[in-house]
Amino acid sequence: MRTNIFKEKYLLFRAKNKDPEAFSSVYDLYVDRIYRFIFFKVNKQEDAQDLTSEVFLKTWEYINQGKEISNLNALIYKIARNLVIDYYRKNVSKEKEISLEDSQDLLEKEMEVIDQNWQKIDVKIQTEKIEAKLMLLKNEYREVIILRYIDSLSIDEIAEILEKKKGAVRVLIFRALNTLRQLMGEE
Repeated sequence: MRTNIFKEKYLLFRAKNKDPEAFSSVYDLYVDRIYRFIFFKVNKQEDAQDLTSEVFLKTWEYINQGKEISNLNALIYKIARNLVIDYYRKNVSKEKEISLEDSQDLLEKEMEVIDQNWQKIDVKIQTEKIEAKLMLLKNEYREVIILRYIDSLSIDEIAEILEKKKGAVRVLIFRALNTLRQLMGEE
């Protein structure tokens, strides 16, 4: 999600005047997006963190050189992209030549990692949606779903905690899940 262009220009103006607080705000606005952009390209957390730090160091240096900057967003992404390209140049030159078969295996592994990352993102989005809908449930429904599916307690344990019979707990879970499904279907 792109930040307000006027806010971006104001922060850029302040940063050009060597205001570290303004650059700190620029960092806060972009760090998560730039890290994600780099991580999906390098697939290594430590390298993505290092490259992200380097992006902001280079951005600060570029701003302090007094060069004309028309679009801060584009500048930061361009620096990130160039650093990723340099990263791969350095790493490829360090590695020995690989066969076509090995490169296909590497590509397949990278595609698996990317697919796993997308699956994690999808699970996170679904989890956030479910958490939001859980808050709409009445307290006893929310409680029983949390005990059963988040805390992974058995029906016996839940019955003991709630001081109910096992059959009553099963009915409560069934009703809570049905209500949650209905809420999820409203989207």
